[in-house]
Amino acid sequence: HRQRRSAPGPPQLGPQGAPGRLSPPPTSPPPKMAAEGDEAELGLLECRVCFERYGPGGQRRPRNLPCGHVLCRACVGALGGPEGRRLECPFCRRACGSAETSDCLPLLQLLEVLGPTGGSVPSALGRRSGGATGPAPAGLGLRLSLGGWGSLVNPTGVAACRRSGRLVVAHDGKKRIHVFGPSGSCLQRFGERGDAANDIKYPLDVTVTSDGHVVVTDGGDRSVKAFDFEGKGVLAIREGFCLPWGLDATPESEVILTDSEAGALYRLTADFKKGKLKKCQMIRSQLISPRGVAVSQTSGAIVVIEHLKAQGLDHSSTRVKIFSAEMDLVGQMDSFGLNLVFPSKIYTTAVAFDKEGHVIVTDVCSQAVICLGKPENFPIFNPLISHGLSYPVGLTYMANNSLVVLDSGDHSVKIYSSP
Repeated sequence: HRQRRSAPGPPQLGPQGAPGRLSPPPTSPPPKMAAEGDEAELGLLECRVCFERYGPGGQRRPRNLPCGHVLCRACVGALGGPEGRRLECPFCRRACGSAETSDCLPLLQLLEVLGPTGGSVPSALGRRSGGATGPAPAGLGLRLSLGGWGSLVNPTGVAACRRSGRLVVAHDGKKRIHVFGPSGSCLQRFGERGDAANDIKYPLDVTVTSDGHVVVTDGGDRSVKAFDFEGKGVLAIREGFCLPWGLDATPESEVILTDSEAGALYRLTADFKKGKLKKCQMIRSQLISPRGVAVSQTSGAIVVIEHLKAQGLDHSSTRVKIFSAEMDLVGQMDSFGLNLVFPSKIYTTAVAFDKEGHVIVTDVCSQAVICLGKPENFPIFNPLISHGLSYPVGLTYMANNSLVVLDSGDHSVKIYSSP
């Protein structure tokens, strides 16, 4: 067996009560780089607690926790203690009962494809396709699909550089940051997994400033880290954050940051070229588990997604809050309120502003991207993408107004544009 490492791998982050996000292997050409296939095998075929390889039966059979993380049966039993009644997820600390775990069917299907000889992931995925890419509504079509199984591993955040057209994705690979060119080619990968000052443990979100720096929230050491596009670490900010999560850049290269555990919203002002933090200012407090955040490039309005705490596994919900540039509350609506107005419950995981200032959100319940209107007429209901998504967790717009969706369900980046 591979030598055990000192710390478990990063969490598969998702809404409470959501099923595991590992998906069965799609069918399209194999990954081009062996290293990328190695990342997929490391990330998918080993228990992230004991680092033993999963098996189809016995103590190594993969099991889903209600929070979405996957462990082997032996680790589930060990964490549950002698009586096996309650256990705590080692990644997100959510408690559950042993009886609430279930077989991770996608992983079991992958193990079946690999066979008893334990072949490699890249060879087993030799017929990989870009995943489900069904039709989008008239006027918005899928132009390009990047990444996919074996190239990106459990991606969590996406951002666009408006000057160059490059796309930056944070994921669970050996190198946490993956940079794509406008044509979809891989330009750069950086951000080593590790414990050094500029290494990235658990990336949660990413943004790109107007002066060309990549800024990442690292839940592993509760910091915010900035890099140039060559991968050089220029600044690490540790200001006593509890759990820095979502972030977005303003036109002035400031960064708006959510702290999920502290329930706060921060504005970071820094000279990234010189690697100096100028100011870290809390601009809003008493939020409830804020995660996704977006800043309007025109009005300066800020929209935040709160993850509301609720009793039971099936009653978690989200709330979309919109603030003016002066941080006055403009409007808000939670999943329950949206359900009264719209056809289905909306559980939002990501948010963005388009160039006209409309609030755009992802919804993992309906596997869709929805426009909720401008702040002054919020909320309306206008589905932009209703087919072809598995588990949309990230959202951004490019300079040409192409809509970029990060789909963690099939580990891909999907770019939509008008004809």
